[in-house]
Amino acid sequence: MIPDFLNAKEWLVLIAALTGICLLVLLWSYASSAGPVKWRLVCATCKGLAIGLLGLCLLEPMRVFEVPRTGANLMILLADSSRSLQIRDRGESQSRDEQMRTALVDNKVWREELDEAFDLRQFTFDQSVEATEFADFNAEGTVSSISESLNEIGKRFRNRPSAGIILITDGNDTGPVELNLAELPPVYPVIVGNENTAEDTGIARVSVSQTNFEDAPVTIVAEIETSGFKGKPLALQLLKSDGSLIEEQSFTGTEPNQAHSVRFQFNPDEPGVSDFRVRVIDRETANDIGNGEVTTSSNEATVANNQRSVIVDRAQGPYRILYVSGRPNWEFKFLRRAVQKDDEVDLVGLIRIAREEPKFTFRSRHDERTNPLFKGFGNDRDEEAQQYNEPVLVRMGTRDAEELRDGFPKTAEQLFEYQAIVLDDVEAAFFTQEQLALIEQFVSQRGGGLLMLGGQESFAQGDYDRTPVGQLLPVYLDNTPTISPDTGFRLELTREGWLQPWVRVESTEPEEHQRLDTMPGFATLNQVKSIKPGASVLAQVVSIDGTTWPALVAQRYGRGRSAALLIGDFWRWHLGGDKGEDLLKSWRQTVRWLVADVPRRVDVRVESSSENGPGKSIMIDVVDKEYLPANDAHVVATITRPNGEQVEIPVRPADDRHGTWQLDYQSRQSGVYRMHVVATQPDGTVIGERSNGWVSDSDAMEFARLKPNRGYLQRIADQTGGELIELDELDSLARRLPAQKVPLMDRKVKPWWHNAWIFGIALSLLMTEWGLRRWQGMA
Repeated sequence: MIPDFLNAKEWLVLIAALTGICLLVLLWSYASSAGPVKWRLVCATCKGLAIGLLGLCLLEPMRVFEVPRTGANLMILLADSSRSLQIRDRGESQSRDEQMRTALVDNKVWREELDEAFDLRQFTFDQSVEATEFADFNAEGTVSSISESLNEIGKRFRNRPSAGIILITDGNDTGPVELNLAELPPVYPVIVGNENTAEDTGIARVSVSQTNFEDAPVTIVAEIETSGFKGKPLALQLLKSDGSLIEEQSFTGTEPNQAHSVRFQFNPDEPGVSDFRVRVIDRETANDIGNGEVTTSSNEATVANNQRSVIVDRAQGPYRILYVSGRPNWEFKFLRRAVQKDDEVDLVGLIRIAREEPKFTFRSRHDERTNPLFKGFGNDRDEEAQQYNEPVLVRMGTRDAEELRDGFPKTAEQLFEYQAIVLDDVEAAFFTQEQLALIEQFVSQRGGGLLMLGGQESFAQGDYDRTPVGQLLPVYLDNTPTISPDTGFRLELTREGWLQPWVRVESTEPEEHQRLDTMPGFATLNQVKSIKPGASVLAQVVSIDGTTWPALVAQRYGRGRSAALLIGDFWRWHLGGDKGEDLLKSWRQTVRWLVADVPRRVDVRVESSSENGPGKSIMIDVVDKEYLPANDAHVVATITRPNGEQVEIPVRPADDRHGTWQLDYQSRQSGVYRMHVVATQPDGTVIGERSNGWVSDSDAMEFARLKPNRGYLQRIADQTGGELIELDELDSLARRLPAQKVPLMDRKVKPWWHNAWIFGIALSLLMTEWGLRRWQGMA
C-alpha cells in the first residue's frame, strides 16, 4: 500500500542517501562472504527490505482517509407494520412480523452500531409514517403504502444529509401513488418472508363491465390465484349484499402463479347503485352456516383475500326518447311495444298523420278554416284547432298536455330534456333550420343519441344532405335511390357487430347464426356508397347475387352518438315466426345503447389511482338546462359509510374545469361506501341528484399477493444505489454502512509508524536473515 503523503519530506534526500549507503554496504558484505549464492541473495533481500522499511518510517508516512461525521448524517430505518406480515411461510416457526420483532426488538446491537455512526431516525409505516422506538412493534396496519411512505420520507428530509434508508418489508406495495426515486438517498431493502408460502386461495382481481345485452347486462370477472390447492375442488360464489346466493361456479385449483378466471353474467333486480360480493370457498372444508356466511377448516395462510365486494351502477331512469315520424308506420308499433317492458324508458311519439294543404283549400264547403280531422276532440274553435296550412301531428306518451303542444321542440331547453331522438321516415323540410341545428347540438353538446330509420323520406331521399343532421349521421348521403329487389335482402352481422352485445340477440354464437338464417328478407333499403371516417358498420344486407350494402352504421359524434338503420321495413322481422319477441328484444337493446352514457345535468365520477384503494377523488359535473357548465351551482355530497353513518360534505369547485366540483375522500373503514349528490341553483331550485358508490377493501389489497415482491425491492435498490439484503444480514449491513460514501465526511490522518505490524515485519525480516545466515554458516 502506498502512503497518501510523507510528513517529513524535507529529510527525503538525506534518508535516501543513508539508506542507499546501507544497501551498498550490505551488498558488498554478502558479495565477499562465503556460502551458496542462492541463500546469500535471500539473506540480502530480507535485510534490504527491513532497512528500506525502517528508512521509510523515518519519513513519517501518513494514511489519509474519510469517515462519516459522527451523528451528522441521517440514517432512516423504515419498517412495514401492515397486516400482510402476519403470514407464516411454510416451514417457518415464526410469522413474518414475529421475525421482524426479533430483529428489531430482541437484537438491538445492529441498531446501536448505526446510532453511533449516524443520526438514526426510526419509523413504522402502513397508511402513514409514524416515529417509533420499536418497543411495542406490531403488524396491524391495513395498507402497505411503500411508495407513499418513501415519498414522504424523501420530502421530509429533502434538505438534510441522508446516508440511506433501511426499508424492512415484504415488498407488496398497496399504496395509491407512484414512487419518486429521484429524491431518495440509497435505499437498502431488507426482504421479509420467503417464496415457500403456505397454501392459500385468493381473489386477485375483480372487474365489472356493463353491456346493453338484455339477458346479461352486467359482467363480473374474477381472477383466482391458488397455492397448494392444485386439483382440489373450489367454487366461486356471487352473492347479493344481504348474503343471498345469485350464482355459483365450480372449478379446480391451478398451479401456483397461474390465475383462474371466472365470469358471471347476470341482470340485477334493481336499477341504480348496488353492491355484490364474490367469494371463493374450498368445497371440501366449507360449511354453510346461513345468512350467506360459511366456515372452513382449511389451513389457508389467510382467509382475508377470499372475498371481494364490487359496485354496480346501473344508472336509473326514466330515460326519455323522442320518436318523430313523418307518417304512421309499423316501426313505431313494435318500438312502443318493446319499451313497454322496460320501466326505465319513456317513449314519447310525435307522428304526422296529415301534411299541410295548399292555401286554396283553406275553406271547406261549410266555410270552415280548421281541419275536420280534429272534429269531436273538444277543440273545435278556430283558434285552438290546427289549420289546413299546418301539418296534423299526434302526440303519444307525453308527460302532460303542454309537452310537444307546438310540435317539435324549438329551444334547447325543451329538446335537451330527452336522452335520445329517433327519426323515422321524415324529411328534412319537416324541421326548420333552427330545429335541425338544435338536433346537431343535442348530440354534440348535450351528448344525446340519434337514430335515423330507413324509409322513403329518410337520408338522401329526405334531403338531409348539407344539413346539420346530415353532418352528424355516420354515412355519406349520396344521391342514390331506395332499392327494393324482388328477392329481398338477407341480414348478417359484421365483425364489429359481433363484438357489440346490443347488436346481438342470442347469448351464444350458434344461436345467433340460427336466428339470422331464419329471419325473413327485407325489401327496402336506403342505399349508401360509403361511411364516414370513425364510423363502424355493425350489420349489412346481402342480395342474392352476393352484393353487400351497409344496414346498421354507428359512430361517436361530439359528446354523443349517432346511428343509421338503413333498412326501411325492419318490421318484417316480425313475420319470421318468433311472435316478435326477438324483434322487441332487439329494439330494447338498441334503445338502451342509444341512452347509455348520455350525460345528465349532474354526473358523478369516482376516480382512484389504485384499485379498491382508500383515497378517492370524486368529480361532479353540473350543467344548466342547455348543458353548459353551471358555475354558480351549490353542490352537497352525503356519504354513507360502511357502518351506516352518514356525513354531509360540502364540495369545492375544481381549479381547472368550469362546472366541475371535486371532493377528495379517504376511506378509513373497509366496506361499501355510498354517495348521494344534490346540486341546486342559487335560488334553491334543485338542478339534479345523482348517486354513486365505491368499495374500500384494504384486506383484499393487503393479501392479494402473499409472496414477497423481490423484483420490486431489487429495482428500488438498483435505481437508488442501495443493496437488497436478507433479514438475517442486518448485523453485517450495520458494520458496512459506516464505510460507505455519505454526504458529510470527516478527513482523518493516521501515521504508518504507529502500527505495530510495520515494526513486526521489519523485525521478522531481520530475524529471518540472521537465522538463515547461522544455518548456512555464513559470517
